[in-house]
Amino acid sequence: MTANIGVISYTTAAAAYLFLFMLLLSGWRGRAPGALLALACLICALWTVAVAYPLGSGTPAGALAGVLEIARNAAWCAFLLALLGVSRHDSARPSSDVRVMAAGLTLFFIFLIAATPIFSAGRLAAGAPDYLTGIVAREIMAVVGMVLVEQLYRNAHPEQRWGIKFLCLGVGGMFAYDFYLYSDAMLFKRVDGDLWAARGFVNAGVVPLIAVAAARNPKWSLDVSVSRRILFQSSALFGAGMYLVVMSAAGYYIRYFGGKWGSVLQVGFLFGALILLLGMLFSGTLRAWLKVFLSKHFFSYKYDYREEWLRFTRTLSEGEPGVRLMERSIQAIAELVESPGGALWLGRESGSFERQAHWNMPAAGGVESPGSAFGRFLENRQWVINLDEYRAQPEIYDGLELPGWLTAIPRAWLVVPLILHEQLLGFVVLARSRGQISLNWEVSDLLKTAGRQAASYLAQLEAAKALLVARQFESFNRMSAFVVHDLKNLVSQLSLLVSNAEKHRNNPEFQRDMIGTVEHSVEKMKRLLLQLRSGQVLDKPAPLSLDEILGRAVEAKSGVMPSPALEITDVGLVVMAHRERLERVIGHLIQNAIEATPPDGRVVARLAKWEKFAIVEIADTGSGMSGAFIRDSLFKPFESTKATGMGIGTYESREYVRELGGSIDVESREARGTTLRVSLPLCVPDLEGRSGAPCPTGAVVGTASAVQSGCALKGTRA
Repeated sequence: MTANIGVISYTTAAAAYLFLFMLLLSGWRGRAPGALLALACLICALWTVAVAYPLGSGTPAGALAGVLEIARNAAWCAFLLALLGVSRHDSARPSSDVRVMAAGLTLFFIFLIAATPIFSAGRLAAGAPDYLTGIVAREIMAVVGMVLVEQLYRNAHPEQRWGIKFLCLGVGGMFAYDFYLYSDAMLFKRVDGDLWAARGFVNAGVVPLIAVAAARNPKWSLDVSVSRRILFQSSALFGAGMYLVVMSAAGYYIRYFGGKWGSVLQVGFLFGALILLLGMLFSGTLRAWLKVFLSKHFFSYKYDYREEWLRFTRTLSEGEPGVRLMERSIQAIAELVESPGGALWLGRESGSFERQAHWNMPAAGGVESPGSAFGRFLENRQWVINLDEYRAQPEIYDGLELPGWLTAIPRAWLVVPLILHEQLLGFVVLARSRGQISLNWEVSDLLKTAGRQAASYLAQLEAAKALLVARQFESFNRMSAFVVHDLKNLVSQLSLLVSNAEKHRNNPEFQRDMIGTVEHSVEKMKRLLLQLRSGQVLDKPAPLSLDEILGRAVEAKSGVMPSPALEITDVGLVVMAHRERLERVIGHLIQNAIEATPPDGRVVARLAKWEKFAIVEIADTGSGMSGAFIRDSLFKPFESTKATGMGIGTYESREYVRELGGSIDVESREARGTTLRVSLPLCVPDLEGRSGAPCPTGAVVGTASAVQSGCALKGTRA
């Protein structure tokens, strides 16, 4: 029954491959990969026919099937190598790595084809193949095929994987099934009949996948290249596969010669072998050794600079800005030479170099004094110091003497200078590498370049810290300037009070005003001192009635000439602001208008509404300002036209209005007057989706009419 199923299975596969061969032959475009694909399909068809209809057990037909199976694997490997050998510029000459692999596989397949008729004639179809050429060799061929498929897919550009993914699934699945089939045969020293019979259906099932891939790639011109990372992964996969093949063979012989304990010993041996394999795969030392070995024997340069620089930059830039940047700098440099740890020294304000961070090297410590010979050597020569080389040949470093703290660090290996603008910013001490890496010119240049890059990141971090400190001082100085400005205004008020005291000292109304003014000044100075001490604004923003704010500001200036007038077009306008700061802004703008206007002139404060904004206009008929002054000097801090002015009142007013979400516009003509237009967003309660600044429900700080009318505004045009 199994034999009949096998005949049907392999006959189906033969028909499928023959049909695909005819399609490929009719659409061949003259490219080598297409010809190899057609040849592989033809050999597959011949092989499945030879397996389905043997000439008889023990006759040369069995050997023919074995030879055709090897030829079929060789054809698929040649096709995959041809795809790997196509360069990015469609060069007809494959890369040196692909040529080496092709030569080695060619010799391997020639040996198997020559040895199969001698050792395996008729035995494979009978279910008892020769162990060496019939099972182990085919297991190795399956591993080679899977590695080539994996390497092809990983090397292809992401945009081209769409065209080869079905080819990789089909051919990779075919080799994976062979690996499973012959792994089972290695354990039991015979091919399982059911697995062998189902193999034809498996091979027939991959034909549609190969056909789809061929339709997507009519020219089979792929852009692939072999990178160091892919070669390392493929080598590790191939080594793991070969290790499993050898361990499986050893397990079989342990079971065969182990007698009653054979099965138990086999299971224990295979488990131990698997644990050993996992340990080797996760071993950093083994990975480092393999990378060095591949770099020495397969590449002219030790490093894939694109991969190394991407990894270096990614390590430096990952995580939050400035967080653990020093540790990441050590790690990024250490990974270039497979170093497991390191420590970082940076220059301080005193000129000495102190340890600032470490990565897997907590025992590193020491301080290098300013102007030391060691620091001058690193800055002048900019060399990477190999401590092992220094101990063996100190004359190479021209009389350099290492500091005692450096020689005391366990497993210290390299010293990498961090150079910025030809000056020594610091240096990194690296621990001994896990692999046997020789420090030649290539490694030294890479470390020096990486040190310069890391130095720029670290310098940027130091600059950011210094900028933060400078901004804190700037914030404190700005707040102090505003406080001094307010104190100057209070002093002006008290000076005016003192100058009028002699004339009106017996006037009871003046006395009441004087006491109220002094109390107000004292209270304000107390609040300024508290604000200066805490660095925070004491009063909280609240809904304020502009009618009241403007009325109080105009009333406070009513005793001077020209006395300002008040015109309110729209009553009940409410804004969200700090009472004292808004009063100070309005009062300052009115005071400036009064000072710029002659006694017989006119100053008017107007209040109106426009859409979602309250408009406060301060207009005067004074001397006016030029356009250049408005553009370059009006809002510039610490510039003033007044003899005793500080030049920050107008600047503070604009900044606070902007903080509220408003703006200040200026219209002025020399000798004609000035109009300052302050736009403030209206305070509107968040009801029925109304627009405007948020206004909490509750009492408005102002008059009752403001509560009834100001918070009911919907932002309509006045």
